[in-house]
Amino acid sequence: MTIKFRQETFRDDFTFRNSPDNIRRFPFPFDQDKYMYSVNMEPHVKGAAASVFENLIDVDEHYVAEMHDRALVLKEDPLRCQALPHMMTAQWDTLELLMEHQAADYPEHFSLTRDGDQWRWINRPLGIDDTFTFGDASTLPHPPMEYITLQAQGDFCIVDQRDGNLWMDAGMVTTQADWSLDFDIGMNFMEWHGPVPLAHQIGVFDRALKFLLNLQQGKPTRRLNWTMTINPRLDTSPENYHKWGPDRLTVTPENIGEKLHLRVELQSLWRLPRSNAILFVIRCYLISLNELVTVPKWGRRLPRVLATLPDEIADYKGMTRYRQMAIDWLKTYDDGLPTSPGIFPD
Repeated sequence: MTIKFRQETFRDDFTFRNSPDNIRRFPFPFDQDKYMYSVNMEPHVKGAAASVFENLIDVDEHYVAEMHDRALVLKEDPLRCQALPHMMTAQWDTLELLMEHQAADYPEHFSLTRDGDQWRWINRPLGIDDTFTFGDASTLPHPPMEYITLQAQGDFCIVDQRDGNLWMDAGMVTTQADWSLDFDIGMNFMEWHGPVPLAHQIGVFDRALKFLLNLQQGKPTRRLNWTMTINPRLDTSPENYHKWGPDRLTVTPENIGEKLHLRVELQSLWRLPRSNAILFVIRCYLISLNELVTVPKWGRRLPRVLATLPDEIADYKGMTRYRQMAIDWLKTYDDGLPTSPGIFPD
């Protein structure tokens, strides 16, 4: 099916909206009425039609607008895309993986033709038609990771595996939830997760690292992560805190339904074939409270989750100032009925 791409913005006038179909395919992250950190990994396999799990690399109605916003971020700050010199093989692995999945699952929008090392890539939504030699970076207008991640929704980190640990050694990161690639590049797994509260004490990251070190090629895994964001702003980086931090002061009981967005990351991890590195895909989805409560199950569940959320997690996610306001607003959509198991709408 051909996707109808929206013309919208994630800054300034914030014209981003979800269509009714896109609301119902939103990856709501709460499968019960409470939340705590866990190693919530599951196999990254194709799932229900008309969901974000239908294809392993998701392309949706926001694709063109998100790629435009990425270009704006990189123009302002080129350090959002970095790769250490030893990661070139992993860059080519990443290009191959993303091209193969986009072309196979969205053939009306993307085409990949291969004749040995001579490849032709067509991206119709962005008007790209390039022929290049796989393995020869001089035949592309950008290094391979940058080239393909300028054409794929979400953030992308490539972590090298060595010395019994994972190291953040390359990435394209323009839609992050308050962390910095420029700060984290070269760090190991425990170092870049250092600021997260409670999870270290209950052993979440020890178990996660052990799991990921044994990740097998051809068996990607996934999890959902979440936070909340004022306005549909993709770029909530530390570098730009002066732009988005003050937004928290603008929320009122009258505008919270429009301004407050649940921000969910569909995180998938892939073992790459030539480099043995791991590609960490962090796909960001946004939905306003006004949109979210059009799904009655989610309108019931979210206030219950926020009301029982440990204070440490709420503080870490930057929600303390408006958390009670959000609970009070959402409670009008909680009729007290039980919620069904799982994350999908009833």
